[in-house]
Amino acid sequence: MKSKVSWQVILILVLVFAVSFVAGYPSTQDTAVVEDDLGRTVSVPEDVERIVGLEAGTLRLITYLKATEMVVGVENFEKRDKKRPYRLAHPELAELQSIGPIHGGDSELIVSAQPEVIFWTYTTKGKANDLQNKTGIPVIGLNYGGANSVARDDFYSALRLMGRILDKESRAEEVINFVEEEITELRERVEGPEKSGPSAFVGGIGYRGAHGVASTEPSYPPFSFLGIDNVAGELGLDHVMINEEKLLQWNPEYIFIDEAGLSLVKEDLKEPQFRGLSAIESGNVYGLLPYNYYATNFGTVLADAYYIGKLIYPEAFSGIDPEEEADRIFEFLVGDGVYSRMERIFGGFGQLELND
Repeated sequence: MKSKVSWQVILILVLVFAVSFVAGYPSTQDTAVVEDDLGRTVSVPEDVERIVGLEAGTLRLITYLKATEMVVGVENFEKRDKKRPYRLAHPELAELQSIGPIHGGDSELIVSAQPEVIFWTYTTKGKANDLQNKTGIPVIGLNYGGANSVARDDFYSALRLMGRILDKESRAEEVINFVEEEITELRERVEGPEKSGPSAFVGGIGYRGAHGVASTEPSYPPFSFLGIDNVAGELGLDHVMINEEKLLQWNPEYIFIDEAGLSLVKEDLKEPQFRGLSAIESGNVYGLLPYNYYATNFGTVLADAYYIGKLIYPEAFSGIDPEEEADRIFEFLVGDGVYSRMERIFGGFGQLELND
């Protein structure tokens, strides 16, 4: 009888250990309670060493926090598509095990990677709770935010929450201060008589895939930083697909093309009705690095803004080399200057030839 009881005790201990192991951290580890961006109360380990990120932008935030060494698995998309700055800077991420498909992964593969915390952008309370229940691993829902003045607070909140959980609070503040200082620098360069800038339009913005010239951002951050008149600004804050007649009506002085949709835009602008646009007649059509590629690339936003500023306000940006600025920004945020690699992939900064 005594032997039977002993084996029962051992079996219970083994089961407890197994559940703890599957959940990704020892059951005896100290925990902290946090509130995620979805308003959920979640218990997480005090000392986190193993993490995964799900959905658009999460791995980018992890990279900004210099926490890539903690990542134990990535989505299939992150393994095959390496065109974003953080992926170009960290090719080693492609060697990590798969945690499933884009937009949420696979619960069994996530468990097999043994993370201690799952970070998840663009999700809901229901989905986060469901994944947490399936895996036994804490799930932290994040609001990814954006680069415009309204959405940056969400971006900063996500960085601070992740920083607290990963013991990267000082790095989170460094990133926030860096972004704010860069925006201030851009704005201060164009203050005074040049504050009211020329009219401009940006097309080809990526939005759940590549699009042509009609895809634009009424609150396109680089234009806002530089005081440029965004002709689409009357349409609100969110991404829109305009009627192409509107572009003819607005007739902006400059047209910028997000190179995520470059081939599609070139086909659009070959149409005869666009040939009379002032920007096309004067050659003021320029390419930009893709800023909205699996969510907002904040470094690219700043890099594009320096290029636009140098182009439109050459005196205010005297001494500035946009490509060098891009590498400085990427070096700080993702750990490597990747402008030349992005240039090879997308085309980089420059005047566009619409007939090729």
